[in-house]
Amino acid sequence: MNDKTSESSQGGTSSTDPSQMKPLLMEQGGPLQDDDIDEEGLKSSSSSGNTANASYLESIFLDNPEFYTQALKFLFCFCGLQASYLTWGYMQELIMTTKFIPTEHVPSGKFPSAAFCVFSNRFLAVIVAMIAVKIRHGAVFSNNAAPLLSFTPCALSNTMSSWSQYASLKYVSFPVQTIFKSSKVIPVMVMGLLLKGTKYPFSQYMEATLITIGVAVFSLASKSTDKDTTTELIGLVFLIAYVSFDSFTSQWQDKIYQTYGKANVDPYQMMLGVNTSAIIITTAGLILSGDFPIVIEFLKANPSVFQYNVITAITSASGQLCIYYTIKEFGPIVFTIIMTTRQMISICISSVIFGHAMNVYSLFGAVIVFGVLFYQIKNKYTSSTKKRKVPKSPSR
Repeated sequence: MNDKTSESSQGGTSSTDPSQMKPLLMEQGGPLQDDDIDEEGLKSSSSSGNTANASYLESIFLDNPEFYTQALKFLFCFCGLQASYLTWGYMQELIMTTKFIPTEHVPSGKFPSAAFCVFSNRFLAVIVAMIAVKIRHGAVFSNNAAPLLSFTPCALSNTMSSWSQYASLKYVSFPVQTIFKSSKVIPVMVMGLLLKGTKYPFSQYMEATLITIGVAVFSLASKSTDKDTTTELIGLVFLIAYVSFDSFTSQWQDKIYQTYGKANVDPYQMMLGVNTSAIIITTAGLILSGDFPIVIEFLKANPSVFQYNVITAITSASGQLCIYYTIKEFGPIVFTIIMTTRQMISICISSVIFGHAMNVYSLFGAVIVFGVLFYQIKNKYTSSTKKRKVPKSPSR
């Protein structure tokens, strides 16, 4: 004992056998180290935690699978529409309000033809739709349940709506644009009553009115413009035409789904039918108006405008796919509400990027809109849950 103590003090380190300080823990398969115990304990704890979380999420989903499936579809539609049309709206305004290099026939430097913007959007959409329909159905037109002529009314209204919106940008102030764009939900409901005899409850009209007020307050309070704020009478005519034609378009598309069956008309066929008729209408309009040579001259002098038109056409095509799928799954009212709230999201993004502060009025408008939307979601969930809990009568 004294020898061991002496050796330890001379070497400066303890020579105590580690096995005396940490006894081996024996399992049937042999010794198990502390590190192995910690790893296995963590794995077991993590595994049980993940299993518990997975079971909890599964129980929530199984409690009301229809609601959550629809919620995921809605989220897809919402994100697709927002991404497509936030970009499309920015490019549209850039094309129609920017002063470019003047040409002989366009001394003002403003893009000369709203109809050409509509034409470029429809041209790419037709190509995308033809490829998609060919892949899914084996033929472009022959396997379509709905005849091509049935899409012509909404193609005409869609073309006129787009043209009116482009044209109005030159003649109306931002506040007037905001009020008209915010009020689209109510005209869509009225158009549904006229076209299909759809009767909406009074509560839905109240919700639409509150959304309109909320979006208008939010937009007017959050955004200012340095551009000319005068509004001409022709601009108001264009905006009225835009809202009217746009309301007709979504309701007519919903009518096609109801007439020929949602299972028989998919979003690609709807896109093909609408844009085939629209491309004929816009091409005829460009030829009769003589805009083609003027636009070509302008594009040669301003190559960037062509690039803007290409970006607009791409986002328009992706947006149309989302539109037709949304109307098929949720109807024209939900689609219109999504598009109405788009300008709120646009302003929020602008505030983050450019550091614009939002005042109390804009926040008040946001509370109104999202309060109504959450109220609608809650009612949808409650209604769906009640349907699942209703006991089925025993079969005899």
